[in-house]
Amino acid sequence: MKKMFFLLFLIFPILFANGQEFPVLKETFRLQQLTPPTGKVRMILDTDTYNEVDDQFALAYTYLSKEKIDLQAVYAAPFHNGRSNGPGDGMEKSYQEILRLLKLMGKSPEGFAFRGSDNYLQDVNQPIRSDAALDLVKKAMASSPDDPLYVVPVGCITNIASAILIEPKIIKNIVVVWLGGNGLNWPHQKEFNLKQDVLAAQVVLNSGVPFVIMPCRPVVSHFHTTIPELKYYLEGKNELSDYLYNIVVEYSHGKEAWSKVIWDVTAVAWLVNSSWISTNLVHSPVLTDQVTYSVDHGRHFIRMANELNRDAIFRDLFTKIASKDLIQKR
Repeated sequence: MKKMFFLLFLIFPILFANGQEFPVLKETFRLQQLTPPTGKVRMILDTDTYNEVDDQFALAYTYLSKEKIDLQAVYAAPFHNGRSNGPGDGMEKSYQEILRLLKLMGKSPEGFAFRGSDNYLQDVNQPIRSDAALDLVKKAMASSPDDPLYVVPVGCITNIASAILIEPKIIKNIVVVWLGGNGLNWPHQKEFNLKQDVLAAQVVLNSGVPFVIMPCRPVVSHFHTTIPELKYYLEGKNELSDYLYNIVVEYSHGKEAWSKVIWDVTAVAWLVNSSWISTNLVHSPVLTDQVTYSVDHGRHFIRMANELNRDAIFRDLFTKIASKDLIQKR
């Protein structure tokens, strides 16, 4: 009887305590999907593009890294801070910023840029059906485990959680690479991307989807640049590079001895060249309602970054953004 129960547990979906039901992935399969990719990958970028100035760099870097990334869509994510009146306003401002950047790169937004959720999850069992979430379901269901779709959210993870809740089967066909939260040993997880939608983060962590996390502190917080460095490498090279340089200058408000973390580029950089960001396999943490991580060594594995090569990533980023090819395209 015990053996029969164990076999049924492996075959049928697991029901979590909070009522969510997801397909069970074998750990050998999940570990295979978490192997750093070496070839070209298909990718979705989910971004709160107007939140700061780093998302703009991430979108440009993704689109310009065509040797390693086939960017299939860009989704606008909600956010709420001093640059928006609420999550819906933040999403719309992000969507408009996506359109501005795509225009600078000569890319049509038609069938490529999608509005995401106008709010955060209110219930771990109730998805928000946005254009972005529905497009992700469609693209993920058309994918396969042999050629997974890499989904890279660099804001709150609402759109991805909603897609998983709409169609849990997509966890077999995608790999999620998230810039969010802090390291496992950090005293709290009240980091901007995570704390905005704790329920969405809980859904994704509990779903068992192959999951890679770029923790903001103490890892990605080292990915700094300065106004003089940006001026040297980007100013005057092309319209895109000038736009990116100027938004950082404006964001700095004239501060001296100031640097800026360009957070979101790192999630993309791992797909461009995984040797630039070292990662470990760890057991998926339990995200508590107190917004802390609790360790459970019986949980499934995820991959988490622990160190990055700042210079190598910026070198590649600056080279692509300052390319003369962008001048010719314009």
